[in-house]
Amino acid sequence: MATTAQEIATQYPIPVYRFVVSLGGESIAFSEVSGLDIGYETITYKDGLGRRYMPGQPTDVNITLKRGVVRQKSQFYKWISSISLNLIDKRDITVSLTDEKGTVPLVTWTVTNAFPKKLTAPSFNGGSNEVAMEQLELVADDVTIEFH
Repeated sequence: MATTAQEIATQYPIPVYRFVVSLGGESIAFSEVSGLDIGYETITYKDGLGRRYMPGQPTDVNITLKRGVVRQKSQFYKWISSISLNLIDKRDITVSLTDEKGTVPLVTWTVTNAFPKKLTAPSFNGGSNEVAMEQLELVADDVTIEFH
């Protein structure tokens, strides 16, 4: 059982609420990031002795970013609107879990060549006082993880 602050810092899981997102070199606040998955399709090989499973092609990388709608800021709309006949501004994204001060990255996921495939407007409800949230779905080439 950990008893010192240093043991807690090195042996306890990192909280998910302290993270920083950099999109194309620009730091942007998000309330939620999901889809940082690394996986492979499975190939089933059947012979006279039974089934064998082998890894196949990497699975698609689909990232979802959620944040509150901010007045007069529409960089996601501008980005998705710029898509034209296979011409798109692909960007690298980093998502880092940080220390308690939010300054030192502890684990970083790097997403390469991401581009938007869907921008979802907030759901509107006259009986609610929740924050208006927009959701940006991205497709990317790869995800890598670095432990600092």
